[in-house]
Amino acid sequence: MNPPTTAQAAGGDLGHHDSADTRRRVMAIVGASSGNLVEWFDFYVYSFCSIYFASEFFPKGNATTQLLNTAGVFAAGFLMRPIGGWFFGRLADRRGRRYAMMVSVFMMCGGSLMVACLPTYASIGVAAPVLLLVARLLQGLSVGGEYGTSATYMSEVSLHGRRGFFASFQYVTLIGGQLLAVLVLVVLQQLLTDDQLKQWGWRIPFALGALAAVVALFLRRSLSETSSEATRSRKEAGTLQGLRQHKRAFLTVVSFTAGGSLIFYTFTTYMQKYLVNTAGMDAKTASFVMTCALFFYMVLQPAFGALSDRIGRRTSMLFFGVLGTIFTVPLLSALSHVSSPYAAFGLVLAALCIVSFYTSISGLIKAEMFPPEVRALGVGFSYAIGNALFGGTAEYVALWLKQANVETYFYWYVTAMCALALIVCWRMPDPSKKGYLVREN
Repeated sequence: MNPPTTAQAAGGDLGHHDSADTRRRVMAIVGASSGNLVEWFDFYVYSFCSIYFASEFFPKGNATTQLLNTAGVFAAGFLMRPIGGWFFGRLADRRGRRYAMMVSVFMMCGGSLMVACLPTYASIGVAAPVLLLVARLLQGLSVGGEYGTSATYMSEVSLHGRRGFFASFQYVTLIGGQLLAVLVLVVLQQLLTDDQLKQWGWRIPFALGALAAVVALFLRRSLSETSSEATRSRKEAGTLQGLRQHKRAFLTVVSFTAGGSLIFYTFTTYMQKYLVNTAGMDAKTASFVMTCALFFYMVLQPAFGALSDRIGRRTSMLFFGVLGTIFTVPLLSALSHVSSPYAAFGLVLAALCIVSFYTSISGLIKAEMFPPEVRALGVGFSYAIGNALFGGTAEYVALWLKQANVETYFYWYVTAMCALALIVCWRMPDPSKKGYLVREN
């Protein structure tokens, strides 16, 4: 099987696709997605396992304070994303998408292996949380590059007219990474006691992630390149000067990423802690609820992606903005008092259906706004800024407001950012009809 050529992958639909070409494109999506899955598994394992290792690195204070410290390190990883978005975006636009994706997954492997082997506070004192921070920064740099390059690659290799469906698999694997992280934790919770998990069991997922990253590295070596030599050799390729020519697109992506990332992390990574720390749910029950919710959320992505192919990317984003603005406060308020795991599952899934209007086309809608010579940089850098400032700080802000006894302020904060996304999307043209990928067909 030969992968799609550069011209086929970058040029989109040329009027006809035979079955062999379609199979090649599907296999290219699978290859790119496999690395994406591993990257996000490695990144999210930290959040889901922090309940168990927080006391090992931050021994003083109550449970909320310990979670606040680990959330701070989690947020610090996000602050590296703009640097990763810039570095890997430049690399992808000048050296190729495939090369950048290989480097990013290799870097993630190193970060995960480092966390798996870290001594605790009891062994080396303050050096333990410092080294944890260093490992997290390395992972943040890697993921900052992964999003933009994989989103660019998957949008360029997708079939015109079905791009929403094909590109939605970026979030299928992104959510799949979260799901696997939760699933591994659930399995460990069944096999190990709480004391064993706190002492050494939490290291197992990080070791598994490092091993899987090595496998993903070899899979990505077989991918074809989707950018052309002519595009990569342009003077403005992968440069901030070239990106400045697309200021409106850049600011638009930063703005709706702020709301989209914030609500995404609120109802995914933070939700497990919210159910335990606010609703008072047992940790194992909360993990099971989130495992089920994330599975259905993952399955929903292709359906919402295909819907965007029919109604347009802008319309999908408007649905996200309107529903997110109206229902965030009621959903979070109801979840704060939920006692039944079935009710918790229903409420979380309802929220994730709203978020799906955004996540299913998140990478694609950004890629459609930038020309190929600055596409990876434009997607990765703009996304990373909005994601670092709002998505990465979601847990920290929520826990800080809870500690200050004004937790409901967080509900309105998420609502306000969804409203901003609505305003921005209302003013932008539909990239699925007027974007750069359409012009390249």
